[in-house]
Amino acid sequence: MTGRVRSVTGHASIALGDWRVCATPPNAADGPRALDAAAPTWTAAPGPATAAAMLRAAGTFDLDGPARRFDAEDWWFRAHVPTGAEAGVELALAFEGLATVAEVWLDGEPLLSSRSMFLRHERPVDGAATERELTIRCRALDPLLKARAPRPGWRAPMVENQQLRAFRTTLLGRTPGWSPGAAAVGPWRPVRLERRTRVGVDDVRLATRVRDGRGVVEVSGRVWALAGAPAVTGGELVVSRAGAEHRARLQSEGDKLSGVVEISAPALWWPHTHGEPARYDARVVLDGGVTIDLGAVGFRTIEREREGGARDGGDGPFKLRVNGVPIFCRGACWTPLDPVALTSDRAATERALEQARRAGMNMLRVGGTMVYETDDFYDLCDELGVLVWQDFMFANMDYPAGDPVFLADVVAEARQILGRLQARPALAVLCGNSEGEQQAAMWGASRERWSQPLFDRVLADVAAELCPDVPYWPSSAHGGPFPHDARTGTTSYYGVGAYLRPLEDARRAEVAFASECLAFANVPAPDALPGGPGARVHHAAWKARTPRDLGAGWDFDDVRDHYLGRLFAVDPVTLRYADHDRYLELGRVVTGEVMAQVFGEWRRGRSTCRGGLVWFLRDLWRGAGWGVVDAAGAPKAAWYYLRRALQPISAHISDEGGNGLSIHVTNDGPAALVAELDVNLFRAGEIRIAGARRAIEIAPHATLELAAAALFDGFTDLSYAYRFGPPGHDLVVATVRDAATTLAEAFHFPLGLPHVRQVDVGLSAEARADASGVSLVVKTRRFAQSIAVTVDGHEPEDSYFHLAPGGERTLALRRVGARVASGARVTLQPLNAEGGTKLVLP
Repeated sequence: MTGRVRSVTGHASIALGDWRVCATPPNAADGPRALDAAAPTWTAAPGPATAAAMLRAAGTFDLDGPARRFDAEDWWFRAHVPTGAEAGVELALAFEGLATVAEVWLDGEPLLSSRSMFLRHERPVDGAATERELTIRCRALDPLLKARAPRPGWRAPMVENQQLRAFRTTLLGRTPGWSPGAAAVGPWRPVRLERRTRVGVDDVRLATRVRDGRGVVEVSGRVWALAGAPAVTGGELVVSRAGAEHRARLQSEGDKLSGVVEISAPALWWPHTHGEPARYDARVVLDGGVTIDLGAVGFRTIEREREGGARDGGDGPFKLRVNGVPIFCRGACWTPLDPVALTSDRAATERALEQARRAGMNMLRVGGTMVYETDDFYDLCDELGVLVWQDFMFANMDYPAGDPVFLADVVAEARQILGRLQARPALAVLCGNSEGEQQAAMWGASRERWSQPLFDRVLADVAAELCPDVPYWPSSAHGGPFPHDARTGTTSYYGVGAYLRPLEDARRAEVAFASECLAFANVPAPDALPGGPGARVHHAAWKARTPRDLGAGWDFDDVRDHYLGRLFAVDPVTLRYADHDRYLELGRVVTGEVMAQVFGEWRRGRSTCRGGLVWFLRDLWRGAGWGVVDAAGAPKAAWYYLRRALQPISAHISDEGGNGLSIHVTNDGPAALVAELDVNLFRAGEIRIAGARRAIEIAPHATLELAAAALFDGFTDLSYAYRFGPPGHDLVVATVRDAATTLAEAFHFPLGLPHVRQVDVGLSAEARADASGVSLVVKTRRFAQSIAVTVDGHEPEDSYFHLAPGGERTLALRRVGARVASGARVTLQPLNAEGGTKLVLP
């Protein structure tokens, strides 16, 4: 199906099976007959898929095994096509994606050719034969990249070959500093035989908008009767939710049908952090009983604020409003769950998106270095209330938009992807490219070259035509006197991170919107490390997968180590030498501490920042990658820190120097927050020095900032800024509670993060099982720091959390996989204790 059409009565899609793959030297055969004469060795494997995925399925390739350069060979794919059909049935072969320079034959006769992995192709076929043979050749890119071509206006150092700019293909697998060496080659998206009866459907457009308090759904398209079927005389557009239907007759003009449904006071779609992501089902019902299912739609307004001063000709601040409400957008940059196949099934996608949602993320960015995602991904983002920042698949390079063939492919690509994205409520931003302007500026291109007409006009015009309700943005780093200026527009913010700035830079830089940020080599659990639990950070297997910028004399392990030294006041080199296990324990935690503090700063009511997207959500392969989730889907410590920092109700303590401490409480939800705020001061990990309590009330979608000093009588050097003698306390805990539960909690350490281990902090745990599942009740006598919770076969609700002296937490356990709960081992290990607590689930 094309665009938003999900199904049509009388239509069926048949996935092709019985796939085979082989490789030959470049240009060793010019077609199927020459290939057969060469008698290559074929490998049978499930398909369609990339060559790497098919070889992996056959057991002859693995990311942990020897490397293979897939761009160095021609790859051939074959499948049988069951084309036999009775009268009145139209047949077509649909190719959802061929990577990258491809030719297709049917029974040895040319069928199509393509130069873009992002284009869908369809060709009619006859059903005279009961079975036919499909052959696909994907040509080796390496020889094509050597062809003489104009030099680009600047270099993109992360890319192996600058002439990749001339080919519409993904950079994944071709950026050795950070992506696995499995370049996409082959039919990477489904190849189907389409069998159609009754009606033909094409050029369907779907749009929704909110106008004067009414929800409006518009549809148009071409619908015609197929051979032997009755004429199409009309029909209805039907929009429904919760049993209520809204209908309107379609207007017809030749084979064109159009219709509009209006709904009074519709349920609005919200990101999940701010309300309910309400959706409606849309379909066209033709007279005669044919139904065209258009999927789910939603009603919302989304706009970029344009008021405020631009800096030196920029576009002003980048702030999004949904349904008129300012939204702090937080989340991460999405990566394909399978970097070899570049696709995944709906169940895996749903698990990953639900995991992001549980972490409090309300936006994911599909970046220009990746691939366009499946309809399942976008459907689930609509359903779960997760906003999507969607780049077009362009990144960093100087693209040859003056080539008319290249430009035609790009426009066709844009029209196809936007046809799929129309009327999706989760779609929040359409972005021309990833870091194109920034790369041009940083490489020294003249200012007039920073902006390219391809992104400023061509893609902007297509987006305005097909998705007029979605803000368009030319580049992921854009605005201000320089694309890397954090104060205006959007930026790739790595002040805190790769540029080793102190945490205070998150405020000092006046970040407006970080389209990517906070990249660290996040250390996973021991079993997710290349080389196994005994792997050491300096080992070649570890270093081979540590992200780096090509040509740089540092990598992102070095970035993590810088903040390990800064926050924990230890020398990471000495610690790594003397106590590698302790080095990893602190290394796992420190990136989460940095992320939580930065997002706490950005979510303050007086912050200039309106969004931050971590680079990445998930690792592409096993190792200490950028992801806050490892390649198998297990959360790292940083994920848990973000989960607490990004919730709709959250708390943060900021050090305001001589002005003391400020307590910040955020309420993103649709209802007012009525709660109590407790602030307690502790010394020596156990002794409560003072405490205060205050009732608070925060309006929906609002924040509260409260000077902690206002809660206490007399003067207390809460931030230890004046230093009139030794500190009276070394721990401040702010807790937001309602009548039944703890809603949010924040910890502050006036003397810096502790790193010394004690023999015993008095930690205990008890497992409880009831009808709702299994949970852990965790208690501590003394302050317990960053308690790591591991449970066989389970994912704990929280981990790497602090527990205040005398504190108690109840953690739900979520089953992962098929392992039974009974007898599972539980370990709780505080960062500041020599030993942990162990038990077995009942």
